[in-house]
Amino acid sequence: MYPLRRNRRLRTTESIRNLVQETTLSPNDFLVPLFVVEGKGVKEEIASMPNYYRYSLDLLAKEVKELWSMGLKSVLLFVKVPENLKDNSGTEALNTEGLMQRAIKTVKDTVPNMLVMTDVALDPYSIFGHDGIVSEGKILNDDSSAVLAEMALSHAKAGADFVAPSDMMDGRIFEMRTLLEDEGFHETGIMSYSAKYALSLIHI
Repeated sequence: MYPLRRNRRLRTTESIRNLVQETTLSPNDFLVPLFVVEGKGVKEEIASMPNYYRYSLDLLAKEVKELWSMGLKSVLLFVKVPENLKDNSGTEALNTEGLMQRAIKTVKDTVPNMLVMTDVALDPYSIFGHDGIVSEGKILNDDSSAVLAEMALSHAKAGADFVAPSDMMDGRIFEMRTLLEDEGFHETGIMSYSAKYALSLIHI
């Protein structure tokens, strides 16, 4: 009777292997992080990510077309905001013609079926580099959550399929979901930032 455990039984035929294999990867499983900057004809290498680039909107459109042709169907957008547009209240984050909002529209106009996810955080827009509004050396959690919810709504209005909050504000998911529902964006998803750790990429 030895051995009682014969794992080779589950590897006997291709059909059995296909049935019980733990993970199958295809282009459908990948999210492509895309980093966006202002300008035209800009392809700027990211120093901490060799051979990976920030794109201006015109080159972003070309990149999205190429990704789609490869069978990649989901992108996650990050933006690099010019210093002169940063403040302590996230004003530019809510600009309907801001870089993120235009990037979303660019992707959707180029490949309408591309799944678009967006980074929701205040640090790209903050003069302090924080994910929240700062007052007297402290983060204002509730004020920050309210702005983040408005930011998520702005992305949804621009065409985002999912918003992906990467901040650390307490209660902001409730704020986002409530505002999205109140504004009729019932189908807009919220992706947990924990899922983004699997990308093994740092936020630039």
